[in-house]
Amino acid sequence: MTLRLYNTLTRQKEDFRPLDALNVRMYVCGPTVYDFAHIGNARPVIVFDVLFRLLRHIYGEKAVTYVRNITDVDDKINARALRDFPELPLNEAIRRVTEKTASQFQADVKALGCLEPTKQPRATEFIGEMIAMISTLIAKGHAYGAGGEVLFNVNSMKDYGKLSNRKLEDQQAGSRVAVEAHKKNPGDFVLWKLSSAEEPGWESPWGRGRPGWHIECSAMSGAYLGKVFDIHGGGLDLIFPHHENEIAQSRCAHGTPVMANIWMHNGFLQVEGQKMSKSLGNFYTIDQLLSTNSFGSNHWHGRVLRLAMLMTHYRLPIDWTVNRLVDARSELSDWITAVVGSETDLNNIPSELTDALSDDLNFSDVLSFMRSVYRDAKARSNLDASRKLATCMRFIGVWGSESSLEIGGYGYKVGSGPSEVNVKPLLDARHAARAAKDWAESDRIRDELTAMGVTIKDNKDGTTSWEVKR
Repeated sequence: MTLRLYNTLTRQKEDFRPLDALNVRMYVCGPTVYDFAHIGNARPVIVFDVLFRLLRHIYGEKAVTYVRNITDVDDKINARALRDFPELPLNEAIRRVTEKTASQFQADVKALGCLEPTKQPRATEFIGEMIAMISTLIAKGHAYGAGGEVLFNVNSMKDYGKLSNRKLEDQQAGSRVAVEAHKKNPGDFVLWKLSSAEEPGWESPWGRGRPGWHIECSAMSGAYLGKVFDIHGGGLDLIFPHHENEIAQSRCAHGTPVMANIWMHNGFLQVEGQKMSKSLGNFYTIDQLLSTNSFGSNHWHGRVLRLAMLMTHYRLPIDWTVNRLVDARSELSDWITAVVGSETDLNNIPSELTDALSDDLNFSDVLSFMRSVYRDAKARSNLDASRKLATCMRFIGVWGSESSLEIGGYGYKVGSGPSEVNVKPLLDARHAARAAKDWAESDRIRDELTAMGVTIKDNKDGTTSWEVKR
């Protein structure tokens, strides 16, 4: 089995060869904990959790270090900290502001079936390392002070733009890049900016201020993983400017040809064919989907969200729809029904599963294999197939330690089966929808019942009968 991963830097799949097989290192950009994480934030968390599991399987649990940061240095966060807790030291005030959102993020990712990363550093804990790195960049001629800021000089790096495939002379000001008169080049980006007396900040050689966005990840990854490490991951939207600027800072400060050997990026997510936006009313946090009837008049189990996310290859865009979640829940329901009570053996993962994942996380082949195993296990007479399916489900994180798993929005638990108490309200709601000729709602409720394992029949006398699928 050879692990092959698509490298954004070289734009091709490559055999993964760790720098040290006894110390495999991966860094993934985590959330900015100003607000609750949205469903788009869940994608890199889930994708790189699967890769983390695969790396631990190949190299050993103790041989893999996975770092996912928490960004708690942000102007909005800082302003709230100063406003709400003016009597506290800045770091403590920021911790108070971000405590709820950071805790909610941890609860969300746990519900999605994700393992804890090895390290989860907060940016506020590494201000000293950021200041030291900026000082090194200035000393080496890669940064300069101007207009109350310390800026990285992109002209000082000959191959700046290689990750995003942007030529320096062709670059225009883009996302988070401001064209200012004090910059030597429009693409020069902020490493440190001064704070006014009314703004929060930290003492530095350049005055009281705060770090730029990009320097944070360079400092944290370097502190835990070294000057060069194996894999750096994140969303496609981070390629430029964030990851491009991380590379520039780290390489120029450390004098290395690369920052990470392989760069991996997951694709974008849209909702029901549209870009997710609060103004369009289609913006959903992970917590909303887990705990409220907010999407398709339902709430969804975290393992359903995880399977729905994995059903599309990580590098492709996802259209997040109610139908996608209904399909994922129906499939997961079938799988769990076939494996409830089965033992799992994570020391004996089927090679078909690991071979598929080793091909750049080819989840399409994973699904094909697991569906074939499910067909073998369906009659519950094939115990070997049931154990194999349960093991695969546990390995990819869609099956936990539960003996039954609540995957429906109405209290239905796989393994105990649907009952009158949770089927009747749906039948009544569907009857009302049909009476109002709301056929779309009627069809939606039918899909809901199907996902619960319920088959319904509309009788000639106007009544509806139901039974559990066999």
